[in-house]
Amino acid sequence: MSKIKNLKLIAVEVPLNKTFSGSKYKLDKRCTVITRIETDDGLVSEIYNGDNRTQTKEIIKIINEELWPLVKDGDIFKSQQLWEKMFIQVVPKHHEDYGIVMQAIACVDSAIWDLRGKAAGKNVAALLGGYHDELPMMGICGYYIEGKTLGDIEKETDWIYNTAGLHAIKFKVGGLAPEEDVKRIAAARQGAPKMTIAVDANRGWDFLKAVKFAQLAEQYDIRWFEEPYYWFDDAYGMARIKNKINIPITSGQSEISGNGVKRMLEARAVDIVNFDASEAGGITEWQRVAGMCHFYGVQMAHHEEPQIAMQMLASVPHSTYLECFPDPDRDPVWEKMVLNRPPLIDGKIKVMTDPGFGLKLDWDFIKKYQVN
Repeated sequence: MSKIKNLKLIAVEVPLNKTFSGSKYKLDKRCTVITRIETDDGLVSEIYNGDNRTQTKEIIKIINEELWPLVKDGDIFKSQQLWEKMFIQVVPKHHEDYGIVMQAIACVDSAIWDLRGKAAGKNVAALLGGYHDELPMMGICGYYIEGKTLGDIEKETDWIYNTAGLHAIKFKVGGLAPEEDVKRIAAARQGAPKMTIAVDANRGWDFLKAVKFAQLAEQYDIRWFEEPYYWFDDAYGMARIKNKINIPITSGQSEISGNGVKRMLEARAVDIVNFDASEAGGITEWQRVAGMCHFYGVQMAHHEEPQIAMQMLASVPHSTYLECFPDPDRDPVWEKMVLNRPPLIDGKIKVMTDPGFGLKLDWDFIKKYQVN
């Protein structure tokens, strides 16, 4: 029996070489939290959570002061029990921001699953049931950058397909009028005719604009249309859109619990769910959501974070693409901090088989960008 004994939290912030803009946001740094939990028999977790962790100080404070006393000395193989203790006793105290507590729980829960895998000598995918040995990988691209032309977009997708080796992309839309964003999709298709293309509006449009875009873009063989509708009525609004178009609808990354996904499933609003374990309670909650989606006939994706998403998506039969950023400037953490990333072969990546999440991190890189 492995008992939880020691904790170390490390906040990492890496300035980006350029600003990346979606329809509703701008990014100029890559922030994450590394969670190292040690057991009484010498196992140590080595996992990080979060893409744009702008609240790292608050997350670390919640873990240290509120979550850690609940899990210290706990049995790593009672992860459901530990998760319920954290959720029931801490979430109600934070009426002003439940989401940040779910992010903190995700850090601890992910570390516990890493430890469970290391104790069992299995990767997390195997612990979750196991299904795939490799996954197709999708590159997130098409950011709005000042001065970027349609010709630049053609070159971008050509490079992604022929040089970076990715056969699928998720392209940013929602920041312009539908007619203008469709021109960008046409350029992306021109640059890589055989590429699988999904689009992501990041809740950028109302009903009429989303439907207009989908109708215009359908000719370019779009794999899915992600977060097409404003945040304030996404379930009902997406259901209306879904009934009007022929492109599958994806959402879920902005939900902070499985109940949010349940609401979308009951509204028949989605074809694919990209629930983000780091935003919403970790692997334990993601597994529950994946089971729910399976019974609704809805596929699973995961919002970014290949370091954890790989193991979860590999564990279920209804998974889709593992996401990454083909531009190394967008995610220097995955590009430089993870030393043992598997190579891409024909657009697919082998699932890491080392125990737990199987990550080997570059501690020189971490020391350089550690901020706490």
